[in-house]
Amino acid sequence: MGGRLQALDLGTAAVVAPPGMPAVEKKAIALLLDEVEKRSGIRWTIAPGALGQVVRVLNSGGGPREGYEIRSDANEVRIAGNDSRGVLFGVGRLLRELRMRPGSVSLPDGFRAAGAPKYPLRGHQLGYRPKTNSYDGWTLAMWEQYIRDLAVFGTNAIELIPPRSDDDDQSPHFPLPKMETMIGMSRICDDYGLDVWIWYPALDEDYSKPETMEFALNEWAEVFRKLPRIDAVFVPGGDPGHTHPKHLMPLLEKQAASLRRYHPKAQLWVAPQGFSAEWLEEFYAILRGEPEWLAGVVFGPQIRASLPELRAAVPKKYPIRHYPDITHSLHCQYPVPDWDLAYAWTLGREPINPRPVDQSIVFRLLQPYTIGFIAYSEGCNDDVNKIVWSALGWDPDTDLGATLREYGRYFIGPEFEEGFAQGLFALERNWRGPLLTNEGAFATLRQFQALERQAAPRDLLNWRFQQALYRAYYDAYTRSRLIYETVLEDRALEALERGGAAALDEAERILSRAETEPVAQAWRSRVFELAEALFQSIRMQLSVPRYQAIGLRRGANLDAIDAPLNNRGWLAARIAEIRRLPGDAERRRATDEIVRWSDPAPGGFYDDLGNPAVQPHVVRRKTYSEDPAHLESPLVSFATQGQSTSPLRTSWKRHLTSLYDQPLEMRYANLSPSARYRVRITYAGEPAPARVRLVADGRWEVHSWRRKDFPIRPVEFAIPPEATADGELTLTWTKEAGGGGAGRGLEVAEVWLFPE
Repeated sequence: MGGRLQALDLGTAAVVAPPGMPAVEKKAIALLLDEVEKRSGIRWTIAPGALGQVVRVLNSGGGPREGYEIRSDANEVRIAGNDSRGVLFGVGRLLRELRMRPGSVSLPDGFRAAGAPKYPLRGHQLGYRPKTNSYDGWTLAMWEQYIRDLAVFGTNAIELIPPRSDDDDQSPHFPLPKMETMIGMSRICDDYGLDVWIWYPALDEDYSKPETMEFALNEWAEVFRKLPRIDAVFVPGGDPGHTHPKHLMPLLEKQAASLRRYHPKAQLWVAPQGFSAEWLEEFYAILRGEPEWLAGVVFGPQIRASLPELRAAVPKKYPIRHYPDITHSLHCQYPVPDWDLAYAWTLGREPINPRPVDQSIVFRLLQPYTIGFIAYSEGCNDDVNKIVWSALGWDPDTDLGATLREYGRYFIGPEFEEGFAQGLFALERNWRGPLLTNEGAFATLRQFQALERQAAPRDLLNWRFQQALYRAYYDAYTRSRLIYETVLEDRALEALERGGAAALDEAERILSRAETEPVAQAWRSRVFELAEALFQSIRMQLSVPRYQAIGLRRGANLDAIDAPLNNRGWLAARIAEIRRLPGDAERRRATDEIVRWSDPAPGGFYDDLGNPAVQPHVVRRKTYSEDPAHLESPLVSFATQGQSTSPLRTSWKRHLTSLYDQPLEMRYANLSPSARYRVRITYAGEPAPARVRLVADGRWEVHSWRRKDFPIRPVEFAIPPEATADGELTLTWTKEAGGGGAGRGLEVAEVWLFPE
């Protein structure tokens, strides 16, 4: 609408506000003045009797909570908040609509907006601790700016983390001690009228002991006492912590009483994260007693039940809050669906991850069961996702394109709004489907290079611009390497197929070219430049040796930028073993095994279960849109960098996983009724205590309960002939039932089915 209307020039506007405004409303006006000046260089004045263009800000004192109305005409822009937060969010909406350039501020003439949020809770966790990929380097001034940024898009709650959590006590990046920063962040939120939550894990070993209980009460009380504002405390039952509900809930009852001594209206919430089936039922039984001290229940990662199931089991008096993981891309609550191994193995668990479409799917499917959310975050890598959730929390029907255009206009500049918004969508599409055939990764880079050429020096110093550029260059470089290294492996296998010592030497020479003759080095260099820029601008720690990141799983993907994308490490190890074999026949057999690894022989089948393109027999009951947490459908998951001391095959770095008690199924048709079949299986993934059982057609046991073999190796079993006598076969894997934690343990990488 606004782009088609004549612009209303506000370059000389004055702000008019009633005298005696509350401090939080004055803070909203200060935010307005500051943010306009940062982007335009123009400092609006506050002039109660101003003539000419005015921006009038007031509290109307009526209407839905947190709502506002904005009206503009030739002489005045009027922001009327329904309450103090409505003033803040009305100011935020105006800022998102303004066109601010150096020396210029304008608004589409005749602009109108009005509304109130759909969900009363719209927040984000901001934890000052070493585990994060950037937050531990932030000063209080940086925190205030980020909290302002979130409030502009409708965030009304911030969740803090206490000094003791599942983390190190110190970080080389800390500008202030943990407690001092936590106090400062609480005060900042209070200044803007935002709710303050604390994510407070119960980490001690045994709360049945009186001395442990006493220690915890005293420790938590010190935090409660020092913070100027606390509205709620959320205690996860696990991830981290692992306390039986019969001991956890009495602890929380005492902590709730302690909390209210210092903050009389503060609430205490709990999540059954990490609970086994038995513990979850005991938790439900306690809730059926409807303890008065408990304010609500949180749905977060590592909960066995789906959100609809949790809502049905929890008494209606307790609201449910969502705790969505929007910061991780694998080994998490809502992983990237069918992510390509090349990305998973390089970008890792915590990359810069704009996923607007995926996030909207999760939100719209699950949020109706809740009163809102405070999202799980471990750094500014998920910045776009935070804005998407805040916008959807205000209006679930909001247009994602409009939200991303507001993001580009407000944070980057009005001249970039469309290009940057479409670039963010394109970055998400880079992660769709097999990277080898996704030409979009190169097109996305070209889009961002065009924006980069258009950018002024001040734009290139903008950390949000830098993040998008980093991902665009990284993705394109990774695809270039994948194409190249795939060709090299194919040529190396062709050499091996010829056999003989010379073939082994030639295969090694071909594979080594990935390192001796690398590709796309200009793109790689730009990634490193942007990593340095991001450390300087927003303290992103994208490397362990360069920026003292805590590890690869915590966003240090610069260190994995050259990780092999083919089987060269595994092939080098196998070639070395072949050279040590005593005779030509043995060496020939071993070489043939490598070359024909995925060959199931005539009449047989091979599924690479971690590769969505090579798993035709897998049964998937629900799509990502129906089950983004994969509680009822299998998901592709990945090994962790450095997990194995020996090189892994590509097909062992990824696998299919079924969570908790859900089975994993494969179905075959058109088999020979008279043939006898065998199945060869590679169990991969992380070592887990759970045992796995395989049954054919729900009746005949193929193998009994067993644990994975490490080092990884294929294992082989006979299929009972009765199972294939009708020409069809269903293989069903199950894990020992009732387990808690993340629910993993049933992880299958490869399956061959072949006639004997």
